[in-house]
Amino acid sequence: MWTIPNQITLFRIVLIPVFIIVFYLPVSWSNFGAFAIFWLAAVSDALDGYLARKLNQSSAFGAFIDPVADKLMVASALIMIAEDYAVWWISVPAMIMIAREIFISALRELMSSKGKRDTVAVSTLGKYKTAAQMLGIMGLIWQPDYDIPLIVFNFPHEILMGAAYLFYFIATVLTVSTMMSYFKAAWPDLKSE
Repeated sequence: MWTIPNQITLFRIVLIPVFIIVFYLPVSWSNFGAFAIFWLAAVSDALDGYLARKLNQSSAFGAFIDPVADKLMVASALIMIAEDYAVWWISVPAMIMIAREIFISALRELMSSKGKRDTVAVSTLGKYKTAAQMLGIMGLIWQPDYDIPLIVFNFPHEILMGAAYLFYFIATVLTVSTMMSYFKAAWPDLKSE
């Protein structure tokens, strides 16, 4: 149970209250600090999966706790973003994404009980959804209101925020699409009872 990947996953759960506290700190860098913590959590998610495979340390506990950690971090971020922006076109997609996670978790649990979890295994489209979701959430958390100096280009904040909105809405479309795809795959088993 105390494998390196599982410790990284548990670290990600510990980051959640830190992420929330930093986001609400009354300091000028709170958004960037929260963005950095969320980025660290996203990187650790990729790292624990890679290490579990590379070190042959996959476990039942890891298979359980990894998606829990992901959903807790993403749901926390979506709720904070919805509250911070306080506009329907941010809040409605946030609710859609949270509802999808609850729906898919329940669907996977049901299919596991039938011995058919692979029917609703993570798809390539689901991975694209996650990537777009992470990029959109990070941009919406950060809210850079200054130009970002990079080695070759100086990116105006409007472009970065536009990219964040774009990824957020792509994630919303993929959220609905993957939910319907998983539901369709499970439907024959759902209607048989």
